Amino acid sequence: MNEQMKKIGRQMGIRMGILMSFCLALTGTISSGHFTPVGFLFSFIVSAIISIFIGFLVPVGKITGDVCRRAGFAQGTIKERLLSSLISNLIYTPLITFVMVLLAYTMAMKQSGGMAQLSFIPMFLHSLVICFIVGYVLIFIFQPLFLKQLMKKYN
Repeated sequence: MNEQMKKIGRQMGIRMGILMSFCLALTGTISSGHFTPVGFLFSFIVSAIISIFIGFLVPVGKITGDVCRRAGFAQGTIKERLLSSLISNLIYTPLITFVMVLLAYTMAMKQSGGMAQLSFIPMFLHSLVICFIVGYVLIFIFQPLFLKQLMKKYN
């Protein structure tokens, strides 16, 4: 049973990582006002690598399950889903957003020869707020759907 849960956890990490990466890369590049297909694709690939890496290294399901149990929230309730979505979002979104904004900032500075009037912290915080909201909604909606699919697949 433990091996089966590890498989489900890895599959969840991959599915959620790809979904989050696609949507956050799209959100980030659109909200920057400088959407390019190449920029989006680059952000998506880098973000997907980071997300999958997080999914394989961090036992997100175990962490969220433990915190929700300690909070006294029964599995599958709206309170549990709200809290577990928040925890998952806190694990994934800040790191992904930081790396994507850092890449965009670095490219903008290179393209302008260092003359761009950009400040990293405001860029990051603006993107983080937007991506955090998008990430939370995505996790809240898709995590239980993916889990249900994987439970059927492995049972």
